[in-house]
Amino acid sequence: MRRIVVASGNAGKLAEFNRLLGEAGFEFVAQGELGVEDIPETGLTFVENALLKARHAARVTGLPALADDSGLCVDALDGAPGLYSARYAGEPSDAARNIDKLLTTLAVVPDEQRGAHFHCTLALLRHPDDPRPLIAQGEWHGRILTAPRGTGGFGYDPLFLDPDSGRTAAELDPATKNRVSHRGQALAILQEQLARH
Repeated sequence: MRRIVVASGNAGKLAEFNRLLGEAGFEFVAQGELGVEDIPETGLTFVENALLKARHAARVTGLPALADDSGLCVDALDGAPGLYSARYAGEPSDAARNIDKLLTTLAVVPDEQRGAHFHCTLALLRHPDDPRPLIAQGEWHGRILTAPRGTGGFGYDPLFLDPDSGRTAAELDPATKNRVSHRGQALAILQEQLARH
């Protein structure tokens, strides 16, 4: 199970997977390189969506498949955009429009009520009908700024302030981000699970 298809076209996620698990001898290939198209994310939870995407990629390619379903959950918005983070401002998915919509929605929310967290669920299926998928989850708590800061990362990173460093996710160097982020936490758990299987 050294070659794994990643059920995503997000170059940022693929780079993070390779940085964090590549040293363990795994090779990650984006599903698009193998002719796998995105499927509708019809699940009602992060876990359901991750499993849907991984199962589809495994079925089409015959390879083990890793899917990530992640989102930004804002306290003042009852957890929105949540499952719909990537498409918050509509289709096609656009990070700049998503950021603009979030800033507009939170315009009157005071600083002390702008708590939020990133959530990540990873699902790894060894084959399409794997009855025991590996599931790993991570959360990164912080708050939403009133204006973007930083040029690194992707998605909502310029708005998400990490309280420990005082920097946004877009201002953190990749090694630090990989250590503290929701995806980094989930990947560390997944790495432990892989070592046992």
